[in-house]
Amino acid sequence: MVGDYSAISGDNTDMHSQRNSKSGLSCKMVLQAVGKVLRKSKTKPNGKKPTAEEKKQYLEAEFTKVRVVDFDLKELVMLPREIDLNEWLASNTTTFFNLINLQYSTISEFCTGDTCQAMTACNTIYYWYDERGKKTKCTAPQYVDFVMSLVQKLVTDDDIFPTKYGKEFPNAFESLIKKICRYLFHVLAHLFWAHFKETVALDLQGHLNTLYAHFIVFVREFNLVDPKETCIMDDLSEILCAPAPPAPAAPSSPASAPSPSSHNHVTER
Repeated sequence: MVGDYSAISGDNTDMHSQRNSKSGLSCKMVLQAVGKVLRKSKTKPNGKKPTAEEKKQYLEAEFTKVRVVDFDLKELVMLPREIDLNEWLASNTTTFFNLINLQYSTISEFCTGDTCQAMTACNTIYYWYDERGKKTKCTAPQYVDFVMSLVQKLVTDDDIFPTKYGKEFPNAFESLIKKICRYLFHVLAHLFWAHFKETVALDLQGHLNTLYAHFIVFVREFNLVDPKETCIMDDLSEILCAPAPPAPAAPSSPASAPSPSSHNHVTER
């Protein structure tokens, strides 16, 4: 089963019930306690690129080495011979949607209109485009809600994600999958960029690392997201998507972390 590595995932239930359910790892008392500590050091977005020291914590070796699987993700995402490509894309995309939505829900209490006044990741600000193409700058929680609502609507539409035997996928199915994956990448990037401290405080960095690596390997395998879109997280991708080393043997020197990006501008998308 794709995505069964996540100890926090549980059954793939309806999105709304997942978001409303109380996870043992993210119970309200724990989140409130963590929040009191984290909010003291958290500054509000001001349109400038945050310091590399604060925002590149996720590249530190002590965190990147934390995973919840030790198998080859490339092997996991490859299309099985007996499976139709669209079926495979649909199944995996739905699973990623559920897991990313659940991962975000663990820190959603800290992602507010005050703490995240824009949907940011690295030096990029993401804008939401409605069905008419109107560009809107919104807070991160608003953007994530737009993403999850849209994807929920698509994956539950039987004309787009058919569940009945013999029903064909629409001609535009691949383009819709690419659109979904692009939005899901934005959410993952924001989780690392803006909420990695909370994720570590909840001891969920292993799940986030594994989910991100699995997702990136998947979209690369089927060319679902433009590399220009994901390049803002290439430093992390190269670390997490590297083949996992064999089981612990002789001590080895930690991999050196990539140097921080030298870009000083903010990109709008």
